[in-house]
Amino acid sequence: MIKRTIAQPPEKLTGIEEVEVPHSAVGFKAIKSALTYIKDEVGIVKGIGLLAKLNQKDGFDCPGCAWPDPDEKRSFLAEYCENGAKAVAEEATKNRVSPMFFALHSVNELGQLSDYELGKKGRLTHPMYLREGGTHYEEISWEDAFELIGKTLNGLDSPDEAIFYTSGRTSNEAAYLYQLFVRQFGTNNLPDCSNMCHESSGSALSETVGIGKGSVTLDDFKHADLVIVMGQNPGTNHPRMLTALGETKHNGGKIISVNPLPEVGLKNFIEPQNPLKWLGSGTDLSDLFLQVKINGDVALLKAIVLLLLQKEKANPGTVFDQEFIAKQTQGYDAFITDLEKYKIPELIAQTGLTHKEVVEAAEMIADNKKIIVCWAMGLTQHKNGVDNIREVVNLLLLKGSIGKPGAGTCPVRGHSNVQGDRTMGIWEKMPEEFLDNLDAYFDFKSPRKHGYDVVKAIDAMHKKESRFFLGMGGNFNSATPDTEFTAQALRNCDLTVHISTKINRSHLVHGKEALILPCLGRTEIDYQASGEQFVTTENSMGVIAKSVGNLEPLSEFLKSETAIVAGMAKATVKNSKVDWDAMAGNYDLIRNAVEATIPGFDQYNERVRIPGGFYLPNNARENDFSSTHTGKANFTINELSDIVLEKEQYLMMTIRTHDQYNTTIYGLNDRYRGILNERRVVFMNQQDIDEAGLKKDDLVDLISHFEGQERLAEKFIVIPYSIPRNCTATYFPETNVLVPLQSKARISNQPTSKTVVITVRKRE
Repeated sequence: MIKRTIAQPPEKLTGIEEVEVPHSAVGFKAIKSALTYIKDEVGIVKGIGLLAKLNQKDGFDCPGCAWPDPDEKRSFLAEYCENGAKAVAEEATKNRVSPMFFALHSVNELGQLSDYELGKKGRLTHPMYLREGGTHYEEISWEDAFELIGKTLNGLDSPDEAIFYTSGRTSNEAAYLYQLFVRQFGTNNLPDCSNMCHESSGSALSETVGIGKGSVTLDDFKHADLVIVMGQNPGTNHPRMLTALGETKHNGGKIISVNPLPEVGLKNFIEPQNPLKWLGSGTDLSDLFLQVKINGDVALLKAIVLLLLQKEKANPGTVFDQEFIAKQTQGYDAFITDLEKYKIPELIAQTGLTHKEVVEAAEMIADNKKIIVCWAMGLTQHKNGVDNIREVVNLLLLKGSIGKPGAGTCPVRGHSNVQGDRTMGIWEKMPEEFLDNLDAYFDFKSPRKHGYDVVKAIDAMHKKESRFFLGMGGNFNSATPDTEFTAQALRNCDLTVHISTKINRSHLVHGKEALILPCLGRTEIDYQASGEQFVTTENSMGVIAKSVGNLEPLSEFLKSETAIVAGMAKATVKNSKVDWDAMAGNYDLIRNAVEATIPGFDQYNERVRIPGGFYLPNNARENDFSSTHTGKANFTINELSDIVLEKEQYLMMTIRTHDQYNTTIYGLNDRYRGILNERRVVFMNQQDIDEAGLKKDDLVDLISHFEGQERLAEKFIVIPYSIPRNCTATYFPETNVLVPLQSKARISNQPTSKTVVITVRKRE
């Protein structure tokens, strides 16, 4: 059995408090929570000044989620959410992690702290080095740090022995320069956080509609007849999305939410931008809530489509958009032939829903033509995650609900520039056209061999086939699956390097040598040789906009991400024709290179200076599917979940609390689920609790089962909750140790953090 080691701190129970789940999300309580956090971390005066610039056209982009800002008028009061305010406070905190801090605290001592405790220590101020066999990080100069990186990289037997990871916080400019450095070094080993969250979306959408991005804009929510929200909790993960859903309701549209857990944010929300509504009853959102079993989504969609097909056969042309299907799609007949192999009662049995609920959903879909489907990791992190998304596309194609106002695909990205990173070339298998353009502009030959994604990168490090790891942002060890396996993989490296704003778990799970390189945050002014710079990001709907910090850097020893990349490149790629200093000194030069090598960025520097930025081209939005392998939008045949649970087994999905963003833990509360002061909980159905001989607040261990292997996570508190039978939910990263690395989605290779087979064992 695989057990926790130093990769995670000792399990701590902090004293749980259970309270009533609130009726509404956001509203005055969210504002109060945000301001309290700002006051504690930054100070109220400085904090209010920061929030006034957050997501404004003359300000900086939120370092949190990628939900878009309104194209035109933006709220002067609050164009941000509670967790966005917390993200800014974390970055602008008055707390500091200096060389003295590291001198006083050994790596082993820091490793005993929780991720929450580590995060509260504050911002990094100096580059730090851990020598081989050392117990404490020591201060190092930037020049020596770059020299060590260059020496280590050039000492590898092959460039493919190096891994270059990217988080979704990195700006377009830094990401572009980063991938250029990596490819000039000679590898495509560019895994990123998208490999773990929306790789299934990209794979499915590229195949079916020819672009790995969503097709809708924010304005489409005002025109939608129906919005279906699947596998997503916007009230915590993208709270500003609730305003868009409110617009749908205000304009007469309806909302179906599909999720194993009832989420407050999809029931009712109180608009925070309007003080007159703070004391009101809020806006009811979901017209229908379908509490589907974990990974019952393909079965649900097939059952709905079979019901729609019955209606279409009874009255041809009234339910399906036959003109759109004939003109714009391929594979309809094969899709229908396969669909008719299934029986509606058998499909519904896999969903955990009633026949009446599924019929009601089918009726709502049949009666509407402008349909948006939104989803997040509740659909993507499964073995059949690609099938989930392709089945969503099947439904939209049947209705002709793509490429028109108020209709289309809407994968909701989880990090502020994860989509922009991919556009800039952060991918292990970029298309030939991108690489050809790169080679022509910079006069070199980039590698063509596909690189490692996250799963393959971890496996390669574990096998000692890769000996160098560089993380551009993020908290790799806490974000990835199979925590102990990943920790050992990192320890097998000769050198691990992390470009970070704050100390995190990955700095303490290190190679033989380790570097921490502190970078500027989004909130800070970026001074370079040619003057103050701005960066750009791409939101969930393909808008490129600028971001300008307004705080003085907290330390003179911080560098921008672009300057760090340039420094590493100069120390490593000796025969490069790229003027790294010039590009790091003037980001306009990077944007000129982007314009010359990536379609859609014409007049990049001019257009991005227009307040609000510009949209990138989107073929699916324009009903142009010529980039698919058939030249049309493709119907697909998809597989149901094949997981069969044995007696006393459950499916576990990992989720976030309301007090966290990805691996950043802001606090210990999950007030929208009524859990305070504790993270080590397991949500279970009351009938399952009774059958297992357990009771509320029992202390249990969780054991995952995969291909004969068992993994253990200790000390979790049983919480009765509204969740389907044989399903459980836990918080990550505490239960990432239970997610097997080799349990992954077909096609996309994405880890399956939402379908982990576990048993629950009561502690003696």
